[in-house]
Amino acid sequence: VRLVESGGALVQPGESLRLSCAASGFAFSSTAMTWFRQAPGKEREGVATYVTGSSTGLTYYADSVKGRFTISLDNAKKTVFLQMNNLEPDDTAMYYCAARWIGSGGTWFDSSKYNYWGQGTQVTVSS
Repeated sequence: VRLVESGGALVQPGESLRLSCAASGFAFSSTAMTWFRQAPGKEREGVATYVTGSSTGLTYYADSVKGRFTISLDNAKKTVFLQMNNLEPDDTAMYYCAARWIGSGGTWFDSSKYNYWGQGTQVTVSS
């Protein structure tokens, strides 16, 4: 299993970015894909989750990003995206893509339940 993130960059407040997470080595069925982030000196936090298993998928967001971030999944390309709009300096962090099976228990943002992680991509929001 391999997860590879890309798309991180240095942007100004109010700008947008789209992160990508290319997955290989497992099927997307019965899987939860989550973007986490970790800023220096802070704990890792869940940002957005996409849960497969239905025709449209289920999505969940942290309150801090609702209305600004959108998670999506391209099953044919085995890629998960995180569209980030109206970025703020507090969004500055290393962003990680992670995968787990739906039946692993816990909440979607419980990082201890995730089996697979990418190496991360840096997002910096600064004027």
